[in-house]
Amino acid sequence: MPISETWLLPDGVADVLPEQAQIIEKLRRKALDFLVSRGYQLVYTPFIEYIESLSSLSEANQDLDLATFKVIDQLTGRLLGIRADMTPQVARIDAHVRPVEGVARYCYAGTVLHTKPQGFSATRAPLQLGAELFGSESIDADVEMVDLMISLIQKAGLTDGIHLDLGHVGLFRSLVKQAALNKATEHQLSDLYQRKALPELAEFTQTLHFGSDFYALGRYASDLGALEANLSAEILKNAAFKQAFDAVKTTQSEIQARWPNLHIGIDVVELRSYHYHTGLMYAVYAPNRAAPLAQGGRYDGIGEHFGRARPATGFSCDLYALSAGQFNELSIVVAPKGTDTDLLKMIERLRTEGLSVVQLLGQDDLSSVPNATHQLVQVAGHWNLEKI
Repeated sequence: MPISETWLLPDGVADVLPEQAQIIEKLRRKALDFLVSRGYQLVYTPFIEYIESLSSLSEANQDLDLATFKVIDQLTGRLLGIRADMTPQVARIDAHVRPVEGVARYCYAGTVLHTKPQGFSATRAPLQLGAELFGSESIDADVEMVDLMISLIQKAGLTDGIHLDLGHVGLFRSLVKQAALNKATEHQLSDLYQRKALPELAEFTQTLHFGSDFYALGRYASDLGALEANLSAEILKNAAFKQAFDAVKTTQSEIQARWPNLHIGIDVVELRSYHYHTGLMYAVYAPNRAAPLAQGGRYDGIGEHFGRARPATGFSCDLYALSAGQFNELSIVVAPKGTDTDLLKMIERLRTEGLSVVQLLGQDDLSSVPNATHQLVQVAGHWNLEKI
C-alpha cells in the first residue's frame, strides 16, 4: 500500500477528535453516574469471547450473529467473537459469574464492533451504553426501564421534541399461535406489517383463520381503542393477547403520568428484532433523526443458554449518536516555563478549577501550543490569566 494511503481507516470507522471526545466522555461519566444512582451496578465485559458465549442469542436473533466478527484464537485454535452487543455478556454474568437471587440491575459502557453498519451513516464501532434488569416478570420492571431510558436522554440534554414508541411482540405472537400459522405465513405477515403495506395485508389475510384480526392488528396498530373495537371476541379473551394488550396500556399510562409532556406513540406491529424480544419493546426518537436515540425491550429467558433462564428487560444507546452534532470549544491555558512558587500555585489552582494548563518546555513559545486560548502573564508581581 502506498504511504499516502496508510493513514486511511476502514469504512464505518472514524477517529473522534478532541472537540467531540470531551463531550462524549463527559456524557459517558454523567450517564454511568446517573445509572449507578438508580441502583444499576457497573460492569466491564471483555471485548472478545468464545463464539459460543457471544452467540447465545444467535438462534433467536440471526442479525446479531451476522454482525459479529469471528477470529481464530492463536492459543487454543477455537473460534472467538468480537462483541457486537454487550447484552449477552451481561446475561452470562447474571447466570454464572454473579448469580444473585432476586432482581439484579447492571449498567455498562464500551465499544462494540459490527461487521456492517447497522443503519444509514452508522459507525461500525459504536460506543454502547446500556442498562439491564434481570429477575422480574412484572410490568413495573418495564416501566422502570422506559422511565430510566427517558431520564438518561434528558441527562444528555435531548428532551426537546423527543418521541417514545411502544410496541409488544406478544400481540402478534399470540394471534399467530391462536391461528396455528406456519412459519412461512408468519414471516410473510411480519414483512407486511413492517412495510405498513395495508392493501397487501387486506388481500393476504382474506383466506387466513382469524384474518380479520390480523388485518385489524395492522390497520389499527397505533390506536388501542380502535384496535380493541375491531378485534373478535375470541381473540380478546385469549389470555396471552390480553396480557400483552394490558401491558402496553399500563406502560403508556404510567409513563405519561411520569412524563406528562412526552409524546407517546403506539405501534403494536413494530416487529424489529421480533425473534429476540419476548414482550414490550420501546424506543426514543428525536426530530430530524431517523435512528432511535435509545431502544430496548423485554427478552425473557436470555440466560437459558448459560443454564439459568431469567426474565429480563433492558435498553442501550450509542453515545456517539447521542452526542452527534455537539462540539466543545477547547480552552487551553499556556503557562511559562519556571519554578516560581506563585506560578506553580496558580497553575495548580487553574487545573483544580477544571482548566487545561500547559507549561512551556525548553525554548518553546506560544506557537508550540496551536490551540491555546489563554496565557498566564506576570503583572506587578502577580500572575494574571489573559485571553490570547
